[in-house]
Amino acid sequence: MRSMIIHLPGSTKRRGNVYRLLTDLPDAEVVEAVDGRDPAQIAGVRRSDGTRFSPHYPFPLRPAEIGVFQSHRRCWQRILDEGHDFALVAEDDLRVDPDRLARALALIAAHATPEMFIRLPVKARETPARVLASDGQMRLILPRIIGLQCICQVVGSGAAERLLGATETIDRPVDTFLQMHWITGQPVHTILPNGNAEIANQIGGSTIQTKTRASGKLAREVKRALYRARLHLHPQHP
Repeated sequence: MRSMIIHLPGSTKRRGNVYRLLTDLPDAEVVEAVDGRDPAQIAGVRRSDGTRFSPHYPFPLRPAEIGVFQSHRRCWQRILDEGHDFALVAEDDLRVDPDRLARALALIAAHATPEMFIRLPVKARETPARVLASDGQMRLILPRIIGLQCICQVVGSGAAERLLGATETIDRPVDTFLQMHWITGQPVHTILPNGNAEIANQIGGSTIQTKTRASGKLAREVKRALYRARLHLHPQHP
């Protein structure tokens, strides 16, 4: 299986981890990320902040979030252009357990189709609507509510084509958009536990998050809670 590691060349503190991922991931290459801080790189992006789909997303897209979304779209396009049935797409703050990753990829090889999008998240917060397969405690599931973050996933060619068609205009971050399976027509599966970890704090911190004034934090949390409540009205079904 081909692996694609999304990385900004200027993120020098993450370079050592990229070298580790090139060793730990199967048939890995680095895909240059879209830099949302460079207006020229995102000038042509079609966007409609939070208003294209319901529920409306309560926050405007940040430049870094636009860059991350376009970086994932770049990988989805490469899956099609290079003729892969599947590819593993990883962000550069991922740390894997090679043995457990090998088991997860074996589950995928045995049970997945190119129509599937399978998350290997760092947080075990999803509950299954259906269990498709298992290897000991490790399970390939269809979660009721799709989790956040896109640090590691296996994307089939059919899923890549479907998602590219659905994201010619973007209105929210990529992980939040992927939760909207009733809009994309793309079910999202998950493998848990998988041994993955996020190590952004060890290699320079997040490239997306920004500081929010204390006076605005409560308002943001209220808006986020209301949005999540609306999202929970749309669980995935077996």
